[in-house]
Amino acid sequence: MILRAASYLLCFSLMAGCLLCPSFLSAAEKEPTEKDSAEPFTIVTFGDSTTATRGPLVVYSMILEKELPEAGIPVKVINAGIGGNTTKNAVARFEKDVLEHQPQLVIIQFGINDSAVDVWRKPPATTSRVSQEQYAANLRALIKQLQDKQIAVILMTPNSMCWTANLKQTYGKPPYDPEDPDGFNLFLKSYAETVRKIAKEEKLPLVDVYTAFENHAKGKKQSTRDLLLDGMHPNTAGQRMVADLLIPQIKQVLSKQDK
Repeated sequence: MILRAASYLLCFSLMAGCLLCPSFLSAAEKEPTEKDSAEPFTIVTFGDSTTATRGPLVVYSMILEKELPEAGIPVKVINAGIGGNTTKNAVARFEKDVLEHQPQLVIIQFGINDSAVDVWRKPPATTSRVSQEQYAANLRALIKQLQDKQIAVILMTPNSMCWTANLKQTYGKPPYDPEDPDGFNLFLKSYAETVRKIAKEEKLPLVDVYTAFENHAKGKKQSTRDLLLDGMHPNTAGQRMVADLLIPQIKQVLSKQDK
């Protein structure tokens, strides 16, 4: 009886060992749960100083990274904004700063630096840093590379600007008119229109930040200054507005990719 009991115990131990063997465990480990299978989408926000981080300011990319997961959309947001950049710089750094991250979505916003006429130089510049034609060509080149790789794109117009004392001192010379409240947008408004045109032709989602800022200024006792730190860069309210405009577009784009 003792021998028979021992044989039963040995048999049970062998069976238990089989149930816990590595092959069974690895199969169980490979079984994905719904939570584990939700890989985050990688979003790159690609732009100039209006996109870049700025001291303690909470910029729109930070808002996206916090609030999209709270809405059930796991994301990793990479801020690829660099102050002073034009679309010429964007083309040069596109591979390293955007494509190497293998994003599912890229948000593109340039224009303020492209359109700027550096009248503060000696001798003063008389044309924009990047011509409107070259600006359009650069944007199209970026878009084509993304489309070739089946990476989604959202275009954003640059935000409109307003005069401040410092900006008047630096830029308040012809062809800019410091007496015209909209004078600092002299060239920028046509660059924003170029973005709208490209978005329409390429059938791309568009966030028209320029128009949103201008519409805000039409409100009673409101101005574009409410949305800007220094007449040029969005402040907390401006960054919040940009994020609020972007979030519905991002949800729509990523929901299509998730199918």
